[in-house]
Amino acid sequence: MMAGKTKHIPVMLKEILEYLCPADDKIYVDATFGNGGYSKAILDAANCKVIAIDRDPTVVAKAEELKKQYGSRFEFRAGRFGSIADLIKETVDGFVFDIGVSSMQLDEAERGFSFTKEAPLDMRMSCSGITAADIVNTMPETELADLIYHYGEERKSRQIARKIAEYRRNKPIETTTELADIIYTVLHPSRNAINPATRTFQALRIAVNDELEELKNGLKAAAEKLAPNGRLVVVDFHSLEDRIVKTFFNDLNGKNKGTSRYLPETPAVKKTLFHQVSKAITPSQEECLVNPRARSAKLRFAVKSQNIRLNDKGDKDD
Repeated sequence: MMAGKTKHIPVMLKEILEYLCPADDKIYVDATFGNGGYSKAILDAANCKVIAIDRDPTVVAKAEELKKQYGSRFEFRAGRFGSIADLIKETVDGFVFDIGVSSMQLDEAERGFSFTKEAPLDMRMSCSGITAADIVNTMPETELADLIYHYGEERKSRQIARKIAEYRRNKPIETTTELADIIYTVLHPSRNAINPATRTFQALRIAVNDELEELKNGLKAAAEKLAPNGRLVVVDFHSLEDRIVKTFFNDLNGKNKGTSRYLPETPAVKKTLFHQVSKAITPSQEECLVNPRARSAKLRFAVKSQNIRLNDKGDKDD
């Protein structure tokens, strides 16, 4: 942790360890390394190896710290978790995903994720590619409204997009607070409600980082890399993410009726890649008091069946 920065508390860490079940001589992947809280806890829980993944180049220094402490038991691989199929060649005993923006990214004002801190309107987790400013200043009004509605679940998306379009005719929208102030002309802040800018900022962040497709690709690849009885544990923070995780787990557990997009369209194939999937698990009241960012978290986990895998073409092998 950098001096002067807020302490970063891993969300639902106790539950992560409980459902991941770290064991000696096993291999685990922390697919969203961030500040390294999950990786460190897994390494401390058993004499195992952890491979950490993150697209954010600012986490490299923290990864180097863990490498010095744990040696060959820890390895960092730079990249997106949506590229697990390319990044991970090993068979893995457990995956952990902590989906969405990290506390560290929110706390670093210059990254442009937070509407409460004035900064360039950036939101790039990888520090490369298009920015949120590029989207709000160039996307046609109708498309922008659709984006805010679908990714932010914002009912006032049309009005917000209209205000953005009116504003940018005179000057580009450059900062987080500038955009937030535009949103406040449509939705007025209230002491007992979430900040009105929350949903629009969420939508832009998801679009900038292609988060939902990354999640779908990451889950599918992780399921393929899991060993029999391997565990996949996911913490998410909003309904769009949670719907993807829930559907993915239930499709591959046979709970959802009809055809699974993740297994071949063969009626004789019973869709049971996972022999156990959990319902949503929420953080304790005690954790929410200590770490308010945990309040919207949900944890789901699945356990892979034995002698079943998805091959590179998506087919099922016995």
